[in-house]
Amino acid sequence: MRNSIGTLSLALLIGALCAPALATGTARIQQSDGSVKTYTGVKIVVVHRTLRMTSSDGQGTVILSHAACSAVGDLLRCLPDSATLEQHGSTYTIALKDGTVWFNRSQTTAQLPLSSTQLPPHGVLLSFSTPKGTYVSLSGTVDSVTK
Repeated sequence: MRNSIGTLSLALLIGALCAPALATGTARIQQSDGSVKTYTGVKIVVVHRTLRMTSSDGQGTVILSHAACSAVGDLLRCLPDSATLEQHGSTYTIALKDGTVWFNRSQTTAQLPLSSTQLPPHGVLLSFSTPKGTYVSLSGTVDSVTK
């Protein structure tokens, strides 16, 4: 398996200059050496209970597929425990140390509990870290949902 830090960076968001019109996500990756990259134009979709984040150039997709979720009003709070990267026809497992995903299921803005942060309708806010010290965060709006 490739270096998970470099692979994760490539997967999440190379080619941010070619953002599709519907893509509304912004991702931030802080690697263990302290370097930080921010990427725009991330396409965020929910497919069969998985959250898929695809780079603006379509070359890499990170998939969060297993999570314990609970409703908090109009918000859904999920604790992911499984992530994979699909890139160049191969699939790689991404080890997760911890993480949280918030999703606003409503048509109105919702406030996160015990926070001043608000999520727009269909908004997503996520963060996770890997055992190797990479921190990933993403905020945006879900582009589509397929059940």
